[in-house]
Amino acid sequence: MPPLSWNTIELQTDKGETVKAKTPIIISASRSTDIPAFFSKWFINRLRRGYIRWVNPFNQVSEYVSFAETRVIVFWSKNPKPLIQHLPELDAKGINYYFQFTLNEYTAEGLEPNVPPLAQRVETFKTLSEKLGKKRVIWRFDPLILTDTLTVERITDRIAEVAALIRRYTERLVISFADIKVYKKVQNNLAREHVNYREFTPELMVAVAERLQSLNREWGLKIATCAEGIDLEPYGIEHNRCIDDRLMIELFSQDRKLMDFLGVEPDLFAAPSRPYMKDKGQRKECGCIVSKDIGMYDTCHHLCAYCYANTSRKAVENNLRRHNPDLDALVT
Repeated sequence: MPPLSWNTIELQTDKGETVKAKTPIIISASRSTDIPAFFSKWFINRLRRGYIRWVNPFNQVSEYVSFAETRVIVFWSKNPKPLIQHLPELDAKGINYYFQFTLNEYTAEGLEPNVPPLAQRVETFKTLSEKLGKKRVIWRFDPLILTDTLTVERITDRIAEVAALIRRYTERLVISFADIKVYKKVQNNLAREHVNYREFTPELMVAVAERLQSLNREWGLKIATCAEGIDLEPYGIEHNRCIDDRLMIELFSQDRKLMDFLGVEPDLFAAPSRPYMKDKGQRKECGCIVSKDIGMYDTCHHLCAYCYANTSRKAVENNLRRHNPDLDALVT
């Protein structure tokens, strides 16, 4: 199977229509919205039904995505607590999964107005780690953002505060530097919230790396950057793959279909034999392998001021009015 090609099947929709649907092996849920926090009911209902309808945010064209061949789901969340009760259903279906769990501390700045209090998020992190194992719960402090009050020292102090609470419950910390100039809607959202931000320079990135290297002598975590071009390996910080074939091989080597897709020979679980399957739909600095994201922009109710996936608070509110919140619906 070519690295960027999924199989296609025909399925019958809830409306009785026969449509073609992609059958991805790896699903991302999601870079575009927090499905575990806000759409767990929708997700589990669609998993039971066997497919979703996804709308391309750039051209508004719909396509169907089937779970028929799904072997791994990578969940991205700031509050996966609502999904935890449904995880046994994924286990029963034999679907593998792990979490990219963003646990920031921007309470004083109000940058994440609708996330639960830090103490609650920490408890959820611990609960998830105890259930799944710390390899399957990856800590993200993401993005790092500089403002007139958030300095390199203060932001790394915040990371240290969180690390003191959860470092025994994970093995990896992933960071990124807010790249505000790239996203016009992020600039607009920060301006609306009156956030006096500063861009990261290479010198400031190195300053963060130096401080994290020092702090990590106590934590003992693997630290990596997400979609960053700068080389921080001299400071013990590597480039991350968030949708990570290496981690999948380590965690899910018993899944023969997944190993076949990744190009791993039976009983040789060290490295895939096929070429690295970079997701060409992501930025060139992104290390992720190919997956299918199933989220929608302008639906995340965390309303983080720095978010690239929301155009504005009003756009999110309009989407909420369009969908019945009792159905916990993205697209059906």
